[in-house]
Amino acid sequence: MDVTTPHPSPAARLLRLVAAVACLPYLSLKIAWIAGSTVGIPAGSELLEQRGTMAAVNSLTVLMDAAVIVLAFALTRPWGRRIPAWLVALPLWVATGLLAPIVVGFPLQTVVSLFGGGSAAAGGDEPFLHEWVFTVVYVGFGVQALALGGLFALYVRDRWGHLLRGGIGDLPPSPTAPAQRVLAVLAAVVALAVAGVHLSWALGSTAGLSGHLVGQRSANLRVNEAIQVVFALTAAAGVVLLAHRPRPRTRLATTVALGWTGGAALAAWSGWMLLASLVTENPVRGDRQPTQAMNLAYAGGMITGLLVLAVGATLLAERAAAVSAGGLRPAGRAVSAGGPGPRPPAVPASPTGPAGSARGPVPAGSPPRGRG
Repeated sequence: MDVTTPHPSPAARLLRLVAAVACLPYLSLKIAWIAGSTVGIPAGSELLEQRGTMAAVNSLTVLMDAAVIVLAFALTRPWGRRIPAWLVALPLWVATGLLAPIVVGFPLQTVVSLFGGGSAAAGGDEPFLHEWVFTVVYVGFGVQALALGGLFALYVRDRWGHLLRGGIGDLPPSPTAPAQRVLAVLAAVVALAVAGVHLSWALGSTAGLSGHLVGQRSANLRVNEAIQVVFALTAAAGVVLLAHRPRPRTRLATTVALGWTGGAALAAWSGWMLLASLVTENPVRGDRQPTQAMNLAYAGGMITGLLVLAVGATLLAERAAAVSAGGLRPAGRAVSAGGPGPRPPAVPASPTGPAGSARGPVPAGSPPRGRG
């Protein structure tokens, strides 16, 4: 997929088609629900209690998932190379964070269910959605992630590959290095605190959980909490490596991928959880609302992700400016303008919601099951 070629490669065209087709299950269900259908929603589900809110938020998520198709074309058409970097990178960063917990969590939850684990719904709770909905939608999410991840990797290689060459020790001195180091330490400290909270919940502690979640301790909930611990540690490792460079031989592409994925997952997941708690507030079921401890954990995740983003964006912007001003290229084979470089790890992306403790927030307007 060369930048001088007016048409994408066959592989890129195939990935674009796969990404678009993978959106259909989610979009079809959402549009049906907006139109008033109850397909996939059992009688008595809490989703039927807030029709107006559900329709409004479902409309938003239809636009978000439709954006996958727009992104797929932006990553494969010549006009996509002319879009400002931030306008491409920011939506994909958010999308990475929203889908990463699903890509990791859904297969693990499936394995857990095969061995008799899964949800442990409190007695008397009404069903949320039919199980087939989770399976159909999350399989679609996974396919979207793989297709968009492949397209994004090709796009990064072609447009920014030369900026990601070499090790972190090859990075030139930065005028903002002191500020980056301070932000990195702050991000790491907050990330470790967030990891500690999620680890306690993953190990079975109920301290700080809502009454509803205390009654729904399940293997799926513990899987999701453990995943958040991994993302928090990944974000901390990535930002410390970038700003402090304790291991100079570590590949820059690998370090950026760590910070990108971990920071995005923390920020987007936590932001989604906070939003979901606001749009589904139900005074009659107060035990379902996040506690102060849960909100603090979500806020910590958002702070960590934004700090990692600030450090990474500053560093890469400075590197791009230095390369552009001095005509410099990191060691490696010659490349054309914006030319191809080593391909960083594919980062799955999809503008949807993160997995909940049972299977995730498929229906917009309701927080992920098992998360409050």
